[in-house]
Amino acid sequence: MIKNNKLPQALLLRVAIAAATLGVSVQTYADQYLDAANKWAAEEFDTSTLTPEQQITEMQWFTEAAKPFRGMTINVASETIATHEYEAKVLAKAFEEITGIKVNHDLIQEGDVVEKLQTQMQSDRNIYDAYINDSDLIGTHFRYGKVVPISDMIEGDGKDFTLPTLDLPDFIGLDFTTGPDGKLYQLPDQQFANLYWFRADWFARDDLKAKFKDIYGYELGVPKNWSAYEDIAEFFSEKVKQIDGETVYGHMDYGKKDPSLGWRFTDAWFSMAGAGDKGLPNGLPVDEWGIRVEGCSPVGSSVERGGATNGPAAVYATTKYVEWLRKYAPPEAQGMTFSEAGPVPAQGGVAQQIFWYTAFTSSMTEKGLPVVNEDGTPKWRMAPSPKGPYWEEGMKLGYQDTGSWTFLKSTPEKQRLAAWLYAQFTVSKTVSLKKTLVGLTPIRESDINSDAMTAAAPMLGGLVEFYRSPARTQWTPTGTNVPDYPKLAQLWWQYIAEAASGEKSPQESLDGLAAAQDKVLQRLERAGVQGECGPKLNEPREASYWLEQPGAPKAKLANEKPQGETVPYDELLKSWEAGRKG
Repeated sequence: MIKNNKLPQALLLRVAIAAATLGVSVQTYADQYLDAANKWAAEEFDTSTLTPEQQITEMQWFTEAAKPFRGMTINVASETIATHEYEAKVLAKAFEEITGIKVNHDLIQEGDVVEKLQTQMQSDRNIYDAYINDSDLIGTHFRYGKVVPISDMIEGDGKDFTLPTLDLPDFIGLDFTTGPDGKLYQLPDQQFANLYWFRADWFARDDLKAKFKDIYGYELGVPKNWSAYEDIAEFFSEKVKQIDGETVYGHMDYGKKDPSLGWRFTDAWFSMAGAGDKGLPNGLPVDEWGIRVEGCSPVGSSVERGGATNGPAAVYATTKYVEWLRKYAPPEAQGMTFSEAGPVPAQGGVAQQIFWYTAFTSSMTEKGLPVVNEDGTPKWRMAPSPKGPYWEEGMKLGYQDTGSWTFLKSTPEKQRLAAWLYAQFTVSKTVSLKKTLVGLTPIRESDINSDAMTAAAPMLGGLVEFYRSPARTQWTPTGTNVPDYPKLAQLWWQYIAEAASGEKSPQESLDGLAAAQDKVLQRLERAGVQGECGPKLNEPREASYWLEQPGAPKAKLANEKPQGETVPYDELLKSWEAGRKG
């Protein structure tokens, strides 16, 4: 790696040759921006899948492309997670020094990102020049016509400002940001999955293994189905109770009436139970929200309209959420939000968690934590989520958050194109591997398979193995069946809270949710603002009609708790490796 601010003559020659392939003028390498590029490559971006020469060439392209925008200030917004903090505090500064474009990268709460985005879409008044918002809004974006698709920009006014080494096929999340029309609407910036988390050190103890086998008749291991998860939750909460003098719990969750309670379900609890249809990235014709589409038009979410939001599988999933929260989680979990509950497993008293975001990985690996060994390796591991009794092969199994760059038509062209340069910088191969190691939210295949990730793997509890495995394709964000994410998502937490608090039964709360979603779909249909792919609701029919049809909504199973099944973690890793080679 280069360790000073001056390029050696031999390296300068190699850079000049590489620059020629991108059409970059060699003379510009003598200016202040080259010095900045050289400095950042040597001191910050010293871990990359590119060679130092390739990094300098890539950054020099940004210097050249940014000339029309130098002196400008752009404003972008994202939610507050470690990856975006790195962008706001480090990458924005690097970009300014390399290009002359100043970036105000605001870190706000996820709900505020959606609110600002929604306000700009409705008012056509520019608030931010670009957003990093979840690809969960893909169904919103492709229907309303307010977004500049990435694919259109690359072929149109952004053609001369699109990085030649952007390498779109290298991104692992493009399926999530592509509309039914085949256009790429958003560019992935970070990804993290919702997986199963467990204390591998406890699961490996001979005394606990023997006790579990004696009680339940099978081995203590990674649960393959919800029956085993429930048995393990009961085992630690009610049979073990204490380890090393400390109270332990077999489950962790949260239940406070708060917008984050909605994420708990839309991200994507019903899919884990098996409520939707087969199909990746999302079930068709019924997705994990329970919304049915015909063609590209949503036709209903209630069972009476062919949806599954209040069907037997969804009721089962909600019943288990409430039951496990009350019986096996710490008592305070009932009054916690997502952000309050997230750090609890790191405190050392939780044996497993069925619904755990890998975005917490970086905060769970800090030395000195009760869940980290003295050598820095974790005492815990992550694994695929167990499957509910309604799940079938070919379905999605869980949720993957894909925060993605989004550009609106209401943003002035020059501001948008300058922001497009910054967006590409944050995902460029020069910086993406370092950003991945900081925030642990990988977006590129090349980064995932790099030597640096191999070296980091022992400290990350299975994150690298998961993202290298064929299993990762079963974890996907909200899909295109959801026609207006902001309007529909806000319904979920209000109705789920009724079940969480015991105010209503799971069936009653989901009946209310399904009816409320259908009302929103009906309003969208009457407004006619979403074109040919807008909602076209089915007329209600007897629920029995739909429950007798193949697929979702699915009729109630006679036995919702089959025999528990587990697998040793080492065998799971071997199956992933075999899947990769196969």
